Amino acid sequence: MAEKTIIITGASDGIGAAAARKLVADGNTVVVVGRSERKTESVANELGAPYFVADFSDLSQVRELACQIQARYSRIDVLANNAGGIFGDRSRTRDGFEKTLQVNHLAPFLLTNLLLDLLVASNATVVNTSSSAARRWGNIHLDDLNNDMNYSARKAYGDSKLANILFTSELDRRFHNQGVSAVAFDPGIVASNFALGTNSWVRLVYHTPLKHLIGMITPEQGAMDLIWLAETAPGTDWTTGAFYAKHKIHGTNPQAADSVLASRLWDLSLEMVGLPTTSNPR
Repeated sequence: MAEKTIIITGASDGIGAAAARKLVADGNTVVVVGRSERKTESVANELGAPYFVADFSDLSQVRELACQIQARYSRIDVLANNAGGIFGDRSRTRDGFEKTLQVNHLAPFLLTNLLLDLLVASNATVVNTSSSAARRWGNIHLDDLNNDMNYSARKAYGDSKLANILFTSELDRRFHNQGVSAVAFDPGIVASNFALGTNSWVRLVYHTPLKHLIGMITPEQGAMDLIWLAETAPGTDWTTGAFYAKHKIHGTNPQAADSVLASRLWDLSLEMVGLPTTSNPR
């Protein structure tokens, strides 16, 4: 297997760190990206890997991250947009967006678009970590992406994970013919530090004895699809633009199949993160 250069966001813990360990062990160059300086440096030092620190609740840090990556790497084989989380009380970021929407969707959308020329030149794969929450709780209204009218932590998270899938399909539709392949996956319910720093009810599920009742899997198990998608060939081993779970195309929210919604979400996301509206290649 040829060595790949793989960038993983949210790689300081959980499935991101687990995937980084296996991908490095397989001989790949893995770039570790995380929010916590201490945790990110620790994982990177363990692996002998380069790392960058960026807080996705601040889009200026995402822009700086993109600049740092472009300055250091002339090729990216895989960009794994894995960073994300669920938050309790509704809050706005310094950029003015609901935090869940920004961290889980707008920040990886911005990072991917800022790196797009490099991704195209590299014939890269973009892997987006989504969730079954897209099906369970997602119900996107483009006129209320920040959920000002109907906020709950559950809905905000489900909407953001559905946005990940819509972003995946639209990225693949717009740029597949230029060499970029995109795919999303559901890692399952992983025993990790997910939701630890929030007061969301999800914290009770992940960090109390309730977790033993719902069959949580290990980060290593949750990382299996990310590793598989990163190391295998798009169009041969898996279908581009699709949503996977356990190496198989998986059903999700009916809105995920709405190509008009996907295109409109893309254009609205460009506007929100301050990128120019681009053409719509097919």
